[in-house]
Amino acid sequence: MSVVYLILGFILLVVGGEFLVRSSVALSLKLNISKMVIGLTVVSFATSAPELLVSLQAALTGFSDISLGNVIGSNIANIALVLGITAMVSPLLIDRDFYKINWPVMMVFSILLYYFLNNDRVLTRLEGIILLVGLGLYLFFLIRRSRRDNIISTEEVDDSLAVVSNFKMIVWLIIGMLALYFGSELLVTGAVNLATQMGVSERVISVTMIAVGTSVPELAASLIAAIKKEKAISLGNLIGSNIFNIASVLGLTSLIQPIIVDSEKLLTNDILWMLGVSFIILPLAFIPKRYEISRYKGFILVAGYCIFVSLAFMN
Repeated sequence: MSVVYLILGFILLVVGGEFLVRSSVALSLKLNISKMVIGLTVVSFATSAPELLVSLQAALTGFSDISLGNVIGSNIANIALVLGITAMVSPLLIDRDFYKINWPVMMVFSILLYYFLNNDRVLTRLEGIILLVGLGLYLFFLIRRSRRDNIISTEEVDDSLAVVSNFKMIVWLIIGMLALYFGSELLVTGAVNLATQMGVSERVISVTMIAVGTSVPELAASLIAAIKKEKAISLGNLIGSNIFNIASVLGLTSLIQPIIVDSEKLLTNDILWMLGVSFIILPLAFIPKRYEISRYKGFILVAGYCIFVSLAFMN
């Protein structure tokens, strides 16, 4: 039953996340919010909702290792697994924003999270507020820069949602919220039970299975686009997802319920892997061929992820 709970939980989270994104975008368009702002804020927050509900549910039920492991593992999977597999299918080009803005901000948030956790083994409400304020400043900078430089990225915003009826929008919102709530409950319950049956910690399940599960939508979308020879997925989008995972998911969760580090391995192993994987994409972007994540670089990332998962279960 544990595996069934996990599968049902993943399905409900995917469904819930999709309906929440659609209803949120539809509401924003009806309120005449610009598509640029919707893409940078509404869509980003809505797509982080599955991770948020899982982390919050885990923290409230006393499984803080799942709460932290979910985010740390997802950040590792986004870069090492999703980016790696996508690059193996179709090499990715990198723009200058990668090393001027996105990568430095991701590293700042990652190092800040490590400092907060390593300092007293608790992510407190005050630290959660600091993460959220930092995210707010980052979004303010992005929106101001986009308006100043006339950069408008609206690929994630579906114009047809502007004519959706209020009734349908409310139904989508209710479906999304219910699916996310029950999906997070099933996923946490299934993860705890599966960890007990396998004789491993909740931390191991969260940084591997749950993390991969919450990264499946990004992986599927990028693979389909890569196979179609379209622009698969920008490195900026994946890095942005990592920033939101730390700042919004853990920031909001710790604001409601401070997150305590139970497993020493989260600090001595998992978060160090997250920092290492986050850092290594900078030299990979320039050596030997600049501004490209080629197929063999993608292979290196995927191989590194396989090593991480193997070591997690072996230890």
